[in-house]
Amino acid sequence: MNSGAARPASDIYVLGAILLAVLVAQHELNKGPSLLIATIVFAAMLLEARHASRNERAQRARGGVEPLDDVYRIMQLVYPASFAAMFVEDAVRGGPGSAVVIAGAALFAASKALKIWAIRSLGPSWTFRVIVVPGAALVEKGPYRWLRHPNYLAVIGELASVAAMTGALVSGPTALAVFGLLLIKRIHVENRALAAAARGSDLTSK
Repeated sequence: MNSGAARPASDIYVLGAILLAVLVAQHELNKGPSLLIATIVFAAMLLEARHASRNERAQRARGGVEPLDDVYRIMQLVYPASFAAMFVEDAVRGGPGSAVVIAGAALFAASKALKIWAIRSLGPSWTFRVIVVPGAALVEKGPYRWLRHPNYLAVIGELASVAAMTGALVSGPTALAVFGLLLIKRIHVENRALAAAARGSDLTSK
């Protein structure tokens, strides 16, 4: 179902989400949860990047090909910058009330759970980049039984949840709009690459 390397990182994500929810529920808001939230967000991001990098090398070793017109180079900058902007806005404007933070924490935990499920279902095929192995079968288990791109839905949930927890009224919606547009392009590229791989066509052509 999934590679053994995926499990340790996934367990850390779950523990991080639980820790965040517990601390918020214990009314740690008066001490300011932003540092804790930022630590969890960026620690998970680094773990995901490390795991994705291993999988990317494995995919290329299997003959995986990356489309020329993917938007990964932009996404890898916009994604962390979006969260950073939200935490800056939180520092400037101040965070929201406890009810909003708790709701955001719940959404964050649910989004991470969905992402973990997608990662485990894809196994070594889960990467940050679009790298398609010609002839490889599409994954149709886990959340992929019902959703075409559950990982991207989880990413939108992450952005929305952190926007809520930080009270980012400006940078939050802006990040969702910009990254949402990038995801639309990414999904188009990915769908085309998967279709080309199934046909045996050249994946490197635009």
